[in-house]
Amino acid sequence: MAPSFISPPAESPSTSTKLTTEQLTTYNTNGYLIIPSALSPSTVSALLSETHHMLSSFSLTDHPMTKFSTGEQSSHVGDDYFLTSGDKIRFFFEEDAFSTTGQLTKPKHRAINKIGHYLHKLSPPFREATFTKLNEEIARAVGFRDPRVLQSMIICKQPKIGGRVPPHQDSTFLYTNPPSAVGFWIALEDCTRENGCLSFAKGSHRRAPVKSRFVRKQEGGIGFEDVKGAQYPEGFEMDENGKEEAEEEYEFGEVKAGTLVLIHGNLLHKSEKNLSEKSRFIYTFHCIEGRNEYDRKNWLQPPEKGFTRLYENTS
Repeated sequence: MAPSFISPPAESPSTSTKLTTEQLTTYNTNGYLIIPSALSPSTVSALLSETHHMLSSFSLTDHPMTKFSTGEQSSHVGDDYFLTSGDKIRFFFEEDAFSTTGQLTKPKHRAINKIGHYLHKLSPPFREATFTKLNEEIARAVGFRDPRVLQSMIICKQPKIGGRVPPHQDSTFLYTNPPSAVGFWIALEDCTRENGCLSFAKGSHRRAPVKSRFVRKQEGGIGFEDVKGAQYPEGFEMDENGKEEAEEEYEFGEVKAGTLVLIHGNLLHKSEKNLSEKSRFIYTFHCIEGRNEYDRKNWLQPPEKGFTRLYENTS
């Protein structure tokens, strides 16, 4: 069974690592849940330290200078460096970090858009922050039976050049049949309106079907195609009073460092360009239901041993 619109337990959980009845109700109703202080200040500091080390130490010598595009300025990136990053740690540049002649206009540590997509296995600090008791309990609470971590990223949202991310659904990019993606989004720095915090179309996960998916094209490269399978999670309670995507209203989600934001795969969310002098570093990983269909059309393909289990005990 895939994660769906679930009923909260009869009683609130007794331990702080579990979601309360109120939190589950909020997640089911809104499609996202903000959990302050999910990571300790010392853990956040360790993850930032690891991030800055990676940004300062990666080599430009053999880098193809691949830019990450949100699709607003240019087509989504689709080169081999991107498509083979599922079991590696790779660095993707901001589009606005280059001059018109293709030269970097920022130091390399201030020019990277994101680092991905195998931090949860290859970076010890990020691995430790991914496979926690809290994350296990959250996954169980929202209905996962065999959650698989299929990608992890540091998104940097660099000062002045951190690009806008238009409204989107994570299930479009991480499609299973039926949809099951859930994002675990963790602030490593304070996220404000000025530096490009998330904003959410509250409740849109119950009225916005997954209509397209991001795939590898037969002729090469990547692009979008219509979804031919399920557009909502199994057992989902859909809001019949739908609205056009253009009519959605978005609420800002300003959060402090250490906050975890849980994001339903069908939820429409976005972030604005960072026009401030302060970066907005976050760590995010996504889970899908391992028992659902995940085919070879998807842009991200599993490593040889398959996507990583969030926890071993399944029922």
